[in-house]
Amino acid sequence: MNAPTSPAGGWLGNAIQRIEADYLRSADTHLIPLRLPAFAEAGIDLYLKDESTHPTGSLKHRLARSLFLYALCNGWIHEGTTVVEASSGSTAVSEAYFARLLGLPFIAVMPRSTSPEKVAQIAFHGGSCHFVERAGEVYAEAQALAERSGGHYMDQFTYAERATDWRGNNNIAESMFQQMARERHPVPGWIVVGAGTGGTSATIGRYLRFRCHDTQLAVVDPEGSVFAAYHASGDATLGAPGSRIEGIGRPRVEPSFVRTLVERMIEVPNVDSVAAMRALLGLLGRKVGPSTGTNFVGMLQLAHEMRAAGRQGSILSLLCDAGERYLPSYHDAEWVQQAFGDCGEAERRIAAQLA
Repeated sequence: MNAPTSPAGGWLGNAIQRIEADYLRSADTHLIPLRLPAFAEAGIDLYLKDESTHPTGSLKHRLARSLFLYALCNGWIHEGTTVVEASSGSTAVSEAYFARLLGLPFIAVMPRSTSPEKVAQIAFHGGSCHFVERAGEVYAEAQALAERSGGHYMDQFTYAERATDWRGNNNIAESMFQQMARERHPVPGWIVVGAGTGGTSATIGRYLRFRCHDTQLAVVDPEGSVFAAYHASGDATLGAPGSRIEGIGRPRVEPSFVRTLVERMIEVPNVDSVAAMRALLGLLGRKVGPSTGTNFVGMLQLAHEMRAAGRQGSILSLLCDAGERYLPSYHDAEWVQQAFGDCGEAERRIAAQLA
């Protein structure tokens, strides 16, 4: 094992400086208002923070940066260390980017069903992929692969909730509130997010409490995920079949999902996620990924509840990644028909909710 190195100089100091320089080259992501007259007239405004504009194209760019800095400052990554991650795709794309920035080998352990576009992006950033047949196999295989290679298993599912400074310092929650400052409802009634690791919900939930904001946090959970059942029961031994919405939901309770920070869980059928994803094409003029569709389902449900109760306010969520990553899958009608069945009824239901 390499000896501890002072961050003031040498390889470690240079690595941290490279990551910080990359951050300073990056602008903040946009907060996009959704034009929904039926809700706006009732005093309810909906927004999506567009995380697809990060250099690696997704919300996971923030997590990957935090995980690398956390591992570097803990002395877990050194010059030449092979970095290994268990990922369904987007985190691996972002970690491959930062590994290449530091000149480190990177291996992503992922289910064989991961979209070819994400696999290609990992390769583009200099990483390689190691496939397993089932999502539940990624953890042990990533750990074993790191041990065999003498590398470091990044383990996003354990460290996501602690690698980011939840008190602020340019995290996603602080950015949201800064961008909302001049809106008519600057303190949102709800923030809606999905959960893969649980890191985003943990960061936002802690920030809301630390800043004493009168904002509630809702997590949307796709069909087949375990998080909603865990939130209701507190039983961390629960399991589930696993999500079919890439990037969110898990077959097991992840250490980074902190249930006590979440006021509301909203379970979302797969067909509704796809239908809402398609509806956003009409609202935004561009394709988004399926987890953004899941978010939108939750936003619409809460907006209807607020309108029925005569409450005004704002609802924020995330545009997690762009739809181009999913052209042969979630944006292909034949693929969706085979994977989920007919989404026609769900599309009509979503369209009715927009009125």
